[in-house]
Amino acid sequence: MFGARDLFSLWFSLGVGLMVLQLGALLAPGLGMAGALLAIASGTAVGVLLLGAVAVIGSDTGLSAMATLRLTLGARGAVLPALLNLLQLVGWGAFEIIVMRDAAALLAARAFGEQSVLTSTALWTLCFGALATLLAVAGPLTFVRRVLRKWGIWLLLGACAWLTWNLFDKADLAALWARSGDGSLPFALGFDIAIAMPLSWLPLIADYSRFGRAAARVFGGTALGFFLGNFWLMSLGVAYTLAFADGGEVNALLLALAGAGLGIPLLLILLDESENAFADIHSAAVSVGMLSCLRVEHLALLIGAFCTAIAWVAPLAEYQSFLLLIGSVFAPLFGVVLVDHYLLRRRRLPGGTLPLLRWETLSAWGVGVAVYHLMSNLWPDVGASLPALCLSGGLLLVLSRLSAARATAPA
Repeated sequence: MFGARDLFSLWFSLGVGLMVLQLGALLAPGLGMAGALLAIASGTAVGVLLLGAVAVIGSDTGLSAMATLRLTLGARGAVLPALLNLLQLVGWGAFEIIVMRDAAALLAARAFGEQSVLTSTALWTLCFGALATLLAVAGPLTFVRRVLRKWGIWLLLGACAWLTWNLFDKADLAALWARSGDGSLPFALGFDIAIAMPLSWLPLIADYSRFGRAAARVFGGTALGFFLGNFWLMSLGVAYTLAFADGGEVNALLLALAGAGLGIPLLLILLDESENAFADIHSAAVSVGMLSCLRVEHLALLIGAFCTAIAWVAPLAEYQSFLLLIGSVFAPLFGVVLVDHYLLRRRRLPGGTLPLLRWETLSAWGVGVAVYHLMSNLWPDVGASLPALCLSGGLLLVLSRLSAARATAPA
């Protein structure tokens, strides 16, 4: 079973990564140092509160992430999100392998020259795909207890601390803080980008929090761990971009980071990225396990090989819009899930046989998805994730009270 320390280690690690650094680089030019840090702090804080609340659902029920959706959507209503979750997890798993292999090939070229065999993207694709797959086959209990808790978390903390010290030592922090953004990115959109990181883990988190010992420890360890890791690394991405990376290009940012500590801190963060791919592959296997009789370990092996094959042939650019489209269904979905679990069922399991479909929750979810796409197309500067989540949850509350009123009304 997981305690607060285990969950802190896991979610601090998952909050740290190359993609987090690159998101910080994305915020830097438009918002400047002060504006970007405010957007990151506020967006991450709201996001981890939601993440922790969904984590408690896993510890309350003891069910996997997709299995908990049966309680809210019905026995058959959970099939659609399970399939969508499988699609996005396979895509994100491949995406993580692509990010890792491109960064490793770039750093190898800088260290050993362009002609070195270590610059081969095919080699790094196989290496990182195999590493993530092996971690997923081993499972979360083995990974957290034997890797993260014993030494992984300390190496990662050391890498983050070294990058922070290097920034304080070499950059003019007063000048960075005074540097304003160019206005190319509204603050609301920066907030939405920051909150997207913790929200992206909502469909997975119960796969790990179901091993939690107590609700308070699950919430605290998850929220604190992810907030610290995500805020720290995204802020470093902002600062390194403004201080050292010309124009905010991803390659320039990586090369600037590689200059700290002979590249060792960046290498540790690069290895840590495999944990994100591990989480994607493991949770994809759990989702498929709902629809098949195969063991999760065997499914993780097959899905890991599939993600590696996709990463081998697919360019990075083709995935981003598709994955964001698939992910847009989960923000309103978990607005519905949170309201159902905390306000309607009051953290209790439903009695009796589950209905095949719960139309009130499905309807509220569908409206939330429509609102998400409406806002992202018509008012992109406002952000869509949080409004869609709140609206879908509020609509479910209204529909449930109307249904209860009709049920108790005299004939």
